[in-house]
Amino acid sequence: MGKIEVIEIKNWTEFTNEVFRDCYDKRIDRDRSSYVFRGATSSNYGLEPSLNVKCGHELSLEESLIRNFKKYASLEIRDKNNIWEILTLAQHHGLPTRLLDWTFSPYVAAHFATENVLSDENGAVWCINIEECRDHMPQKLKAALQKEGGFTFGIDFLNEQMIQSGTVEERLMETQEDESSPYVLFLEPPSIDSRIVNQYALFSVMSARSETLSDWIEKEEIDIVAKKIIIPPQAKKEIRDKLDQININERVIYPGLDGLCQWLVRHYMDSGKMYSTKKK
Repeated sequence: MGKIEVIEIKNWTEFTNEVFRDCYDKRIDRDRSSYVFRGATSSNYGLEPSLNVKCGHELSLEESLIRNFKKYASLEIRDKNNIWEILTLAQHHGLPTRLLDWTFSPYVAAHFATENVLSDENGAVWCINIEECRDHMPQKLKAALQKEGGFTFGIDFLNEQMIQSGTVEERLMETQEDESSPYVLFLEPPSIDSRIVNQYALFSVMSARSETLSDWIEKEEIDIVAKKIIIPPQAKKEIRDKLDQININERVIYPGLDGLCQWLVRHYMDSGKMYSTKKK
């Protein structure tokens, strides 16, 4: 049975040990983790994409959002016909979509979990094994990935595996072997700007928009163990400062003047004001 393992760490060492636990792959004699990571400023947040958060009252609005995005962004996307590239671009610019942001880097995820240093809430880093997720895909998609020796899709590769017309829901559901058995796939976006590159980004996509990744993991027939690493307020100062030391900060995560200024403000802020949180 799938479950979400909750682990509370106390410091940087415990965090690093946890995210790199069991990362050795004896098949290739390399330290290569099968996990991807997602940082959240609050441990109360689940694995819900922005479509479900913003349009949970009527998820079929997905079609209207994408249709109008294509209509009004025609100058920017006129040479783009791949629906997954359009969806990635829409997500990148803030449109509610079924895509959920992840990163291959646990330290980038830790940045997002500790980004709001003035908060006295627990942060969290989610970890999920994408190799195990591949095993729960429809046979057609799983076989395509196994043939390529991968666990994630590129936008062109995914487009080749789907029908070439219809809504996003219809394309995904067409590959679903059982209407009652949704699946998750992971999609690597094209390098449309340096932000995506620096964040080492990828997205999860649920085949059924009504199903969240959290709910899917916890289904009885899903044998995936996902982890939620809790970062309490009293651990944020050390983790935040050490992330800065290894150059994981706003200046890198958000390339440009806005990110630079965000980093400088926090870098020179009175640490007593930054970390004046109550211990829990």
